[in-house]
Amino acid sequence: MKAFLILEDGTVFAGESIGSDREIISEIVFNTSMTGYLEVLTDPSYAGQAVVMTYPLIGNYGITPDMESEKPWPDGYLVRELSRMPSNFRSTGTIQDFLKQNDIPGVAGIDTRALTKLLREKGTMNGMITTNGAYDLEEVLPRLRAYCAKDVVSRVTCAKRTLLPGRGKRVALMDFGAKRNIIRSLQQRGCQVTVYPAHTRAEEILAEGPDGIMLSNGPGDPKDCSSIIQEIKKLYDSDVPIFAICLGHQLMALANGADTYKMKYGHRGGNHPVKDLKTGRVYISSQNHGYVVDTDRLDPAVAVPAFVNVNDNTNEGLQYTGKQIFTVQFHPEACPGPADSGYLFDQFITMMEQNNNRQAAKGGE
Repeated sequence: MKAFLILEDGTVFAGESIGSDREIISEIVFNTSMTGYLEVLTDPSYAGQAVVMTYPLIGNYGITPDMESEKPWPDGYLVRELSRMPSNFRSTGTIQDFLKQNDIPGVAGIDTRALTKLLREKGTMNGMITTNGAYDLEEVLPRLRAYCAKDVVSRVTCAKRTLLPGRGKRVALMDFGAKRNIIRSLQQRGCQVTVYPAHTRAEEILAEGPDGIMLSNGPGDPKDCSSIIQEIKKLYDSDVPIFAICLGHQLMALANGADTYKMKYGHRGGNHPVKDLKTGRVYISSQNHGYVVDTDRLDPAVAVPAFVNVNDNTNEGLQYTGKQIFTVQFHPEACPGPADSGYLFDQFITMMEQNNNRQAAKGGE
């Protein structure tokens, strides 16, 4: 069956339908990862978006246990060539069957290089995936330009508080669309992790006396999360150490008077270089974001840049002045992507230990 991608500028790409044959309108973004397509598909940060994979062959190792959540989240999926016969000892099926089972439409056989170049030149655009060859551009284009994904964090967050046992530090994780490997990274360091829905009040979290608070990644425009930002400001005002990733990084900045803006086409892939401004060392990072903190409007009395993107000099992390809080735009849990920056979780553990020691010293005075 033929399928079509119609972009809001009127460009049309034709290919073969894969997955569901339902029609969708979504924001079209591209990911440059060579591997890790299943982690991309199951990353909640892609809710409200359709993903173009720039690597030309996708699906060659099938569906494996490497999932970052219970289900896939993108609205649609676009590839150059789809492997029809996956080969891997862990494979349990094909991408096309996985997409069908989860009612996600896709297109194979399109020129993803031309599509990616277009998105880089003109910026991220909305688009429609359809199997209706009799589409009417005059009717479709106004709908594409009017589309905007709203309240996507509420769509991806957990339904209830969950306690994951551990014998080490007690970490409260605010789930804005958390990837499983954030939890695994904490558990590997012995942490007891309590996962909270995104709209949990700060008072409930602080009442349980966590050793530290983790703010997760997630989808959408951070400025849409106004009620969550108010709760994060209360967490900032506490003395509890905080580590934030991606959307959590942006929300913490907004909670303290900074600003964010939408990037032309964002950073999505497993090979983005980021520089630690304290040491000068460059790390290769996994990233997935379309918004960034505006450091030109950042008060140094509140926070200072800690990491910068080597390619375009956009902000990749903040250290909060006089607070036990650091945040990063990239993904140190690294799935998919390199593990260069996993040490940040160790830094978070150390920060919690030092804070506990200070509290104990105060109690003994």
